[in-house]
Amino acid sequence: MRVLLVHPSPLMYSEVYLKLEPLGLERVAQALRAAGHEVRLLDLQIFSHKDYVRELDTFKPRAVGFSLNYLANVPEVLDLAVATRSRRPETFIFAGGHSASFITGELLEHAGGALDCVVRGEGEITAPRVLEALGDPRLDTVPGVVTRTGAGPAATMLEDLDRFPPARDLTRHRRRYFIGVLDPCASAEFTRGCPWDCSFCSAWTFYGRSYRKASAEGAAEDLARIAEPNVFLVDDVAFIHPEHGFAIGQEIERRGIKKEYYLETRCDVLVKNREVFEYWQRLGLRYMFLGLEALDEEGLKAHRKRVTPGENFQALEIARELDFTVAINIIADPDWDERRFAIVREWALSVPEIVHLTVNTPYPGTESWLTESRRLTSLDYRLFDVQHAVLPTKLPLRAFYEEL
Repeated sequence: MRVLLVHPSPLMYSEVYLKLEPLGLERVAQALRAAGHEVRLLDLQIFSHKDYVRELDTFKPRAVGFSLNYLANVPEVLDLAVATRSRRPETFIFAGGHSASFITGELLEHAGGALDCVVRGEGEITAPRVLEALGDPRLDTVPGVVTRTGAGPAATMLEDLDRFPPARDLTRHRRRYFIGVLDPCASAEFTRGCPWDCSFCSAWTFYGRSYRKASAEGAAEDLARIAEPNVFLVDDVAFIHPEHGFAIGQEIERRGIKKEYYLETRCDVLVKNREVFEYWQRLGLRYMFLGLEALDEEGLKAHRKRVTPGENFQALEIARELDFTVAINIIADPDWDERRFAIVREWALSVPEIVHLTVNTPYPGTESWLTESRRLTSLDYRLFDVQHAVLPTKLPLRAFYEEL
């Protein structure tokens, strides 16, 4: 079967500092090819909507699947689904991804018949099963599938992360993917899931608190296939288990792989597992994203970070000692006033790290959604990008944005 997988356009404000390859969609593409399907992948971070229409007309896919990892992309994907239904009425159209998994009913309702189903959870196992069940009235019994008539049980998770290596040959103009100064930059995945339960995050609810690791050999083999000189590691928290990081590193050394790396991790993990990060510094790790989220004990407890300010500041000292270039995230609460912004701004200007402020946003799938969604001031999906306030602000909204 001819299948077209589509990644939506970049988010507003983010494309100036990153444009990452659609790694998850590449893995789903590989799973579909393993099931015997002919697959193409179109990344609208790179291509235009006109290119999408051209692909529809020339490739004539029997099925089109949209990736929806971010709520802000929902309107675009729905518009494309409606246009696809109008242009190719017999095409099977589905969507999946992180954010899609938490708003399946809303997506199907908003689509007005343009979407045949929504896939919940990971796509490598479910997507081939969806296409296998095409035309079957019992499609809504497939694990992970939601239709307008019903929903199957929970999706089956991928047990072996080595099983479907990314189909990077399907992504075109790969040199246009980057993050910061790592340009061009590919992406890779060593682990999947997060054992923590921060109130603002849906990674732990999406993965059901599971935590899985690629084999050291499989991870290194994937890196060896990457042509780009730079790699962003997409793991939610890198090197939770230091022995896994050491094992991958030893495989990298054995194969003579030379890259520069960017990763994300927690401050307490960096403090506890300093040795593995020091080892990776010798392998080419240069850049690191640390989610401090708050400077004080009260803020950390509110986000349920399960870390202390002391650990956060100790992690920054370690990163400086290891000569990493570090980007930091601080969550700006809509309840902040001028004084709170001033305190954070003064601290940000006093440290050498790059400090980002993102707006505290309740996302479906998070605990904060359960407690705060009733207070939302907007249901416009495009504003759910951690750059806009969707909860009432203590300051006048214009003043809040000026402080950001």
